[in-house]
Parts: sequence; structure tokens; C-alpha cells
Amino acid sequence: MNGAVAEGLLSASEARQAAIRTWFAALRPGMTVALSTHINADGDGCGSEAALARLLAQRGIHCRIVNPTPWPAMFNFLLDDDIEERSALGVAGLEDIDALIVLDINDVRRLGHLADRVRTLTVPISVIDHHVAGDEPVGTLAVADTRACATGELVYDIAITLGLDITPAIAQALYAAVLTDTGSFRFSNTSPRAHGMAAMLLTAGVNPEEMYRRIYAQVSVGRLQLLRDALGSLGSDPALGLSWISVDAGVMDRFDVTSEELDGIVEHPRSIVGTRMALFFRDLGHGKVKVSFRSTGGVDVQQFARRYGGGGHAKASGAMLTGSLEEVREQVLTDARAYLGGAA
Repeated sequence: MNGAVAEGLLSASEARQAAIRTWFAALRPGMTVALSTHINADGDGCGSEAALARLLAQRGIHCRIVNPTPWPAMFNFLLDDDIEERSALGVAGLEDIDALIVLDINDVRRLGHLADRVRTLTVPISVIDHHVAGDEPVGTLAVADTRACATGELVYDIAITLGLDITPAIAQALYAAVLTDTGSFRFSNTSPRAHGMAAMLLTAGVNPEEMYRRIYAQVSVGRLQLLRDALGSLGSDPALGLSWISVDAGVMDRFDVTSEELDGIVEHPRSIVGTRMALFFRDLGHGKVKVSFRSTGGVDVQQFARRYGGGGHAKASGAMLTGSLEEVREQVLTDARAYLGGAA
């Protein structure tokens, strides 16, 4: 690799740099800023928050993390005494702030129970995200690019554009964001730049073996029991390339697992030979079912998810539907068959 190519992989585009400078101009030393992400935060949301909180601290800006659901235990290693994580406060965590920065989403509804309060905030609200904007965007000022492999890539660009120090703790958080959102660098959003960033983060102190162990190799017995139970619900329609899997409302208590331990379940039906669309139905109880959509090839599940008020990426999206597990599953499977038939 020549020097020009290497520099190009590690440099932010002019458009991103301009957006970052405009965004940062609204922040001042001494501010208290709340950071938030979507319900059931994932590695990209958590890693981006943990990295940004430390980066902004270098400019005298105090950040507190206020998420709509508890911080996932599997990402506790990204926190430290230097980060104020106050998700348990709920909407109270959004009081007495000077600004709100929302990461990894651009639809206020994905802020769960925080959404109503966010709609009434009078402080500046900005968004750092790599998804297609939803029907109700969160803020007016954004650092957004759907070409980014992860929101963590945009936070990385904030660091290099503003000349901030990527410490080992920040590098670890950014690596967690990129690693998880690219599926360990195997999904189609894995760009040459993603690998270039990973290389730089390794030189900044990331231990890849330790990161793998912390994120992927510390599963509970309950997680394996849950997987065994979920695989019993596996269904497929080979003619259309449709596969699905489900878990009922009692699964969390039955196997004593947390919501983050459901991550990756949908990859099992997606791995079936010939599958073009994979679905994961999770009964949340109280008449709500979360559906995760995944695809291979040219099937756009983001477009499909939007009919249910959901969204995400072309190959990975989600939506929340009202009804029983059986009702939602029947409706979505019927719609998916028609969608895949039209896309054939």
C-alpha cells in the first residue's frame, strides 16, 4: 500500500470535516452534555458514547450517558470512573443539560421512554449516525453519513478532524463499535477504511484477542440454553429464500439472560443456504413484538422494515409491531413472501 492510499484511508472526507466543524462550533468548554443512543444499546452505540465522552472531555466538556435502557453488562469494560453513566435516572438524566447528542439513530422514537422528553427539550440537539434518517429525525444538526461502516467511524473522524488524542481507552471503545457493527469485519459494510481504522486502533493500544474474548467468548449457560430453545422454532421457505426464528415473552426469565444475549440469534437463520431474508421475532410481552430483519444478496430489508415504522440498513433493520407473537409472525411472513416474490 502506498502512502497516498494509506493517508486516504485514515483521513476524513472534506464533507465530513465540514460537518464536524459546524457541529463542534455549537459546543463550549464547561458545558454539560447528555449522550444517548437507541433502546437496547449495542456495541456501536456503547462504543461511540464511551469514546465521544472521553474525547469531548479533552475540550473541557462534561458528558453524561443517559440511555433509554440499561447499559449492557457485556460492555461494562468500556466504562470507567471518568465516564458518568446515568441511564438509570431515566428522563431525570436529561435535566440541567446544555445540549443533547444522540448517537447511532436518527429517529426519536428509538429513544424509547426518553422520546417524549426529548421532543420538548429546548437545548441544542445533534445527531451522529450512519443510518438513513427516520420519519421523525431527532435533531437539526448532524454528523451523518450512511457510507460509514459504523457510527464509531464518525466518532473517529471527530477525533482526527479536531486533533484530539485517541488514548488506549478511546481506541478500545472505537474498536468495539467498528468490530461489532461490521460483524467482526465480515459484513458488506466492511470497507477498506474500516480495516485501516482497525490497524490504527491496534497501534493505539487495542488488544484484538482480549476484545474478542470480552465481546464474543464470555457467554453464559443461559445464552446457550436460549439458543437451543430458539433453534426449536426455526422455520424456512426454501423456494423464496426466507428463514425465521422466534423467542417467546418468558425466555429472559426462564434462562436468566439479558437482552444483549439475544444479539446474533438472527444470524443462525441467515446462515441457511439460499436464504435471502432472515427474520427474528422476539415477543416482548404486553402485545409488543420486536422483529429483526437481515438479508443477503440484493434484498433491501430497510425498505421492507419501513412499512412497519422501522428502519436501519439495507441488510440489517428492525421494527416494533403490536400484536401477539403468532399474529405478528403470520403477518410479517405473509408480507415477506410477497416482498421476496416481487424481488425475485
